[in-house]
Amino acid sequence: MKWLLIIGGAVVGLVVLVVIIGALLPRDHVATVTARIPAPPDDVWHALTTPEAFPQWRPQVARVEMLPPGPNGPSWREHSRNGAITMVVDAAEPPRHLVGRIADEKLPFGGYWDYRIEPDGVGASIVTISEHGWVSNPLFRFVSRFIMGHTATLAEYLRALGKKYGADTTPTVVADRER
Repeated sequence: MKWLLIIGGAVVGLVVLVVIIGALLPRDHVATVTARIPAPPDDVWHALTTPEAFPQWRPQVARVEMLPPGPNGPSWREHSRNGAITMVVDAAEPPRHLVGRIADEKLPFGGYWDYRIEPDGVGASIVTISEHGWVSNPLFRFVSRFIMGHTATLAEYLRALGKKYGADTTPTVVADRER
């Protein structure tokens, strides 16, 4: 019984320490990742702005529910093993610049992704995504910073986009900072 109390106390102490560290971290962050995608900017633009096709090339997206469009473009709800997230396009300048924002206000995280698409020779593009995000929950902030990493989802997204066009894409982290 004594060992159970010691182990239980250690677990509680560890959780408290993680929450304290998470509370000391800045709420906001900016992370930027880039990759060469073997498709011209118009094709990349089409892939990024056709949410109903996301489940075909983004393995983590099980289904997409299209919602009424916002003033700047489509709005949709992505369903994955982690739940549902509502997204909206805030800016669109085909085929070079796109801003997509998490529209759910009750989530413990949020922010927007700023996509930049540049031609790279014939039939290829450089895609750079900057996440301007925030995490309100100190426990999740710790996990986001030290376990998952702010760039993990961005890199996963770019790898999936590359794979859509038959490439084994290796994303490069350009920036990862808290603000």
